[in-house]
Amino acid sequence: MSDNPASGANRQVATSPYGPEDEIGRLNLMSPESRAAVISRIDATEMFDLSVDYFIGMPSWQLLGDPAYQIWMTHTPHGTVVDELPGISREMTEYISYSGDTVMMYTHTGTHIDTLNHYGYNGRIYNNFTEREHLGTRHWRVAGADKMPPIVARGVLLDFAGLRGVDMLPDQYGITPEDVDECLATQGVEIQLGDVVLSRTGRMRAWPDATAWGENPPGLTRAAAVHLVEKGAMIVGSDTVCVEQGPSTDPDNYTPVHTYLLAEAGAPLIEVLDLEALAAAEVYEFGFFAACLRLRGATGAPLRPWAFPFRKD
Repeated sequence: MSDNPASGANRQVATSPYGPEDEIGRLNLMSPESRAAVISRIDATEMFDLSVDYFIGMPSWQLLGDPAYQIWMTHTPHGTVVDELPGISREMTEYISYSGDTVMMYTHTGTHIDTLNHYGYNGRIYNNFTEREHLGTRHWRVAGADKMPPIVARGVLLDFAGLRGVDMLPDQYGITPEDVDECLATQGVEIQLGDVVLSRTGRMRAWPDATAWGENPPGLTRAAAVHLVEKGAMIVGSDTVCVEQGPSTDPDNYTPVHTYLLAEAGAPLIEVLDLEALAAAEVYEFGFFAACLRLRGATGAPLRPWAFPFRKD
């Protein structure tokens, strides 16, 4: 690995400015006042669902050995009659049509948020929590999805595909700080402290084709991610499988944007967003509302995000 201090080989996790017990990083930028300010500006007559649905065969991280999304019935009306419910008469079981089901999936399947224990450096994660001290046999004991508060913040859409006049950015396109600034200027918006910044590459037009949507994705370079955080981004999201340019061009780090945002900036990521309707309506500034499942210690969790345009007045 490289001996160059500027390379991806010698980076360290950051210490949180919010204290030694902090497990949510830049989500501390939210406050009752900031949430109230966002809510006061939204037009509740129009909303955009930014999530995808879950279904058998959907693209996921199976290439790395993680389980594909699965769903199966544990109870069906007729099957329950055949199985017989303990203490329930057959007549009542036939009358009450009971259905139930179970799902199994990798926690980074579908529209989801990456928590701060997802990536780190040398066995450490953001705020110097360590694998040896804070990881049990089942899950991390810190910085998991259960610690993520509901998100109410100003959202900004950066429509890079629209900026370049294409349906989708080319494979492996690396979004630069210059692209970010050009996009902001073209759309007439600015990033403010505490924003949720969403990057549209157009890849969702290929959903759910696993190859066309998932392989060799365009996305942020590390420099662009740093630029967004320096401008004030609290969370960074995208319509791709990994937010960042893939494969990585850094010979010392196969996921430089994830490690920067999570381990150094304390900024969660949101992946697999459907930004098509938002972009088509040219809504570049909006109220962003979302909450993830509180899966204790999990490195990621399903997220249901919504965007509400701000009022014109």
